[in-house]
Amino acid sequence: MQERYRTVAREGVHEIEINRSRFLCTLAPAATEQEAQNVVQRVRKEHPTGTHNCFAYVIGADGGVQKASDDGEPGGTAGVPMLQMLLRREVRYAVAVVTRYYGGVKLGAGGLIRAYGGAVGEALDALGTVTRQRFRLVTVTVDHQRAGKLENDLRATGRAVREVRYAEAVTIELGLPEADVDAFRDWLADATAGTAALELGGEAYQDA
Repeated sequence: MQERYRTVAREGVHEIEINRSRFLCTLAPAATEQEAQNVVQRVRKEHPTGTHNCFAYVIGADGGVQKASDDGEPGGTAGVPMLQMLLRREVRYAVAVVTRYYGGVKLGAGGLIRAYGGAVGEALDALGTVTRQRFRLVTVTVDHQRAGKLENDLRATGRAVREVRYAEAVTIELGLPEADVDAFRDWLADATAGTAALELGGEAYQDA
């Protein structure tokens, strides 16, 4: 399982113009293939007069699902260069749709490859990416008396607190790199004089 991956920071659109053709690249995060397809369909509805709506997406931290479409451009000149740009930048869980409005000047195969790949690259630069790290979810249960100081200590030491719940006792959920779990267990025992309980949960990705 991948320790980390990079994805799109936010959804957005970036436009470039080459020889009077407009290329509008829509980039969006997508947790599933269905989400990616939904973005493609939405962009097609938003640009019904676009000459082509080519797309590429990569789903899975290991890039297990990869799809690309030339949408009528010569084979291999649009979707594949877009996909290659996502992979080269190590971007996962993301979809790119490039809408082309033809400007009357043919670009040739090499020109199209550069244009479609370049539109995705420029959009990634403009919108930015975030790195997500694999974490082990852990739940700490502690009494009310110690909870406030413990939460402050956790945040002060840069640990990723995800949720705090107050009931008879206080439960604090956080994410830890797998390699840090044993050291955290020792730290927690010291910080709470051995009164806190630690429960290991599943794995998730969160911003590194």
